[in-house]
Amino acid sequence: MAPPAVIHNADIAAVLREIADLLEIKGGNPFRIRAYRNLARTLEALGPSVQTMLAEQRDLDELPGVGPDLAGKLAEIVHTGSCALREQLLGELPAGLHTLLSVPGIGPRKVMALYRELGIHNLDQLAAAARDGSLCAVRGFGERAAQRILDNLHSRQSKTTRFPLAYAAVVLGPLLAWLKDGVPGAVAEAAGSYRRRQETVGDLDIVAHARHPGALIERFVQYPDVQEVRAHGGTRASVLLRQGIQVDLRVVPAASYGAAMHYFTGSKSHNIVLRRLAQERGWKLNEYGLYQGDERIAGATEHSIFAALGMDDIPPELRENRGEVGAAQEHRLPHLVGRRDLRGDLHVHTKAGAGHDSLRAMALAARAQDLHYIAVTDRGLDPEALWRQREEIAQLNAELEDITILHGVEVDILPDGRLDLPDGVLAQLDLVIGAVQTDFSLPRAEQTRRVLRAMDHPSFALLAHPTGRLLLERDACDLDLLQVLRHARERGCCIEVNAQPNRLDLDDVWCRLARDEGVTLCINSDAHSGSDFAHLDYGVGQARRGWIERAQVLNTLSLAAVRARLDAIRPRPRSPGAAETGRSC
Repeated sequence: MAPPAVIHNADIAAVLREIADLLEIKGGNPFRIRAYRNLARTLEALGPSVQTMLAEQRDLDELPGVGPDLAGKLAEIVHTGSCALREQLLGELPAGLHTLLSVPGIGPRKVMALYRELGIHNLDQLAAAARDGSLCAVRGFGERAAQRILDNLHSRQSKTTRFPLAYAAVVLGPLLAWLKDGVPGAVAEAAGSYRRRQETVGDLDIVAHARHPGALIERFVQYPDVQEVRAHGGTRASVLLRQGIQVDLRVVPAASYGAAMHYFTGSKSHNIVLRRLAQERGWKLNEYGLYQGDERIAGATEHSIFAALGMDDIPPELRENRGEVGAAQEHRLPHLVGRRDLRGDLHVHTKAGAGHDSLRAMALAARAQDLHYIAVTDRGLDPEALWRQREEIAQLNAELEDITILHGVEVDILPDGRLDLPDGVLAQLDLVIGAVQTDFSLPRAEQTRRVLRAMDHPSFALLAHPTGRLLLERDACDLDLLQVLRHARERGCCIEVNAQPNRLDLDDVWCRLARDEGVTLCINSDAHSGSDFAHLDYGVGQARRGWIERAQVLNTLSLAAVRARLDAIRPRPRSPGAAETGRSC
């Protein structure tokens, strides 16, 4: 396989995930499988590209979780577009078999059962078997399972033209650098739904200005990742990248740059409202500026347009026509939370649980991201393992400066609403967060009762990734979320905005409703490696789209204030004796 001229970290991550899928179907070592998945996640959040690191002769072993074997495979993927292990596994299994793992509820054993009993090895065959009833002959599949599979596959088809925001960021960054490096003095920025920080994007819009617009257009269409040039003019061009994303470039004069950024950023309905406001004054607003007759009265900056229309600047994340224009006119826009407002992260994993970095490494990575505290919340630890972790945390807290580690846990909310650790263990921890990890298809009333019962547990402090969705993969649980939010407010516990790019859970609409209901949110990275703290930016973007302000976010508080808030949620002894004698933890 010939590699592309530019291979992004996302391309490498896709190969690693495919290897993990293939190994899982073959019943490979679970620790090896997890290593590939963790590395894929790390690469998607990594700033420098692996290709660049190799070109600079940097040692790939410096990446978290990468030893000589994985470093060799990364180099092989960069140089060839694949690796020998992937090709070997593909040759040992029917083509497309691993894609069945993408269907919720179908694990490796069921994949092999479907293949052995019905010869199914791709999604089309799976859909056909679900429709004609033959799927029900395979153990573990019934009519309800067949219908869920059909619903999922139909939903998947409707989403194939959209891409997660984080994936778009990986694709966009090198393209913008390519444009600026090739045309001195050029200014180029992303607009559209990407700038509004929508959780998924259908395409990408770039607005630019340069002394020689034609040179920038030519540079754009010559980008190595361009698969097809769809439009090519003097000031605009459109291309399809090999990653499947269409990118549109518009080059405007500097005097129109602000107007173009506004025009190509706002949603259609937001722009209509602004144009009507201009028309009411006898003006005209378009991508070139705000005009009074033939005179351009604003347009070089977005601020000049908002100011001329008599309103405050509207942040890009709010430009959806959800009341932001009226709020800007009345000077009552929210002061949106920002990344610098976050002082801690209360959902962090280490290699003791599902992560792949040590406790020390996670603490140091958090400190490097200007965080003052983290809560380690590993999932799946038994009481003895939690006790050992508690001792390690105490030692690190005595040693490290400018970062404090809280001891928490992520517990599974069982189908009946119980938590999967004993009450005595949970009572000794600084923080207990609960999450639905299984049985996502329970009926609405049953799923809601499950979550409400869990929240009533005296140690419960935070509901993690509340709807359980995975973007473009798994829909949200059928949950009465309004009832859950109101119960959280009454109970005093918090709701998470999970910043993992494949979750972004809560969505922006529910963030806004949580704000209106007076519910405290917590923006967490759900970090599984040190590089994952960078995901906090995506969680902040999601919260900003929901009109969330700093005061509504738990982890904008100081450590002392967070401790006080957690104690208010569920009072417990905090004396050294009480903490140290609970050996059951």
